[in-house]
Amino acid sequence: MGSLGAWAWLLFAIGLEVFGTACLKLSEQLTRLWPTVGVTVGYVGSFVALALALKSFQVGTAYAIWSGIGTAAIVLVGYWFLDESLGPVKVLGIGLIIGGVVLLNLTGEH
Repeated sequence: MGSLGAWAWLLFAIGLEVFGTACLKLSEQLTRLWPTVGVTVGYVGSFVALALALKSFQVGTAYAIWSGIGTAAIVLVGYWFLDESLGPVKVLGIGLIIGGVVLLNLTGEH
C-alpha cells in the first residue's frame, strides 16, 4: 500500500473513532439503540481501518497520530455539537496531552 493510501486509512480510522465516541455520549450509557449502533460501527470500523494503516506505518507512529488528532477532534466535536465547554485551560491541557502522546510514541521512550 502506498503512503497516500496508508494516510487515507489512518485518517478514516480517526474519523470513525471520533464518530464512535460522539455516539457514545449520545447513547446515554448504551441505552439508546441507534447511537449504540453508531458506537459499535465507529469503533469496529476504526480498528479495522487502523489495522490497514499499520501495513505502512510503525504502530507507535500511527497510534500517536491517531490518538493525538482524535483527542483534538473529539474536544472540538464536543464543543461544537454536544454543548461542552472549551476554555483556555482545557485547550492548554489538550495541547499538552497531544504533545506528550506524540513525543512518547515518536521517540520510543514509553
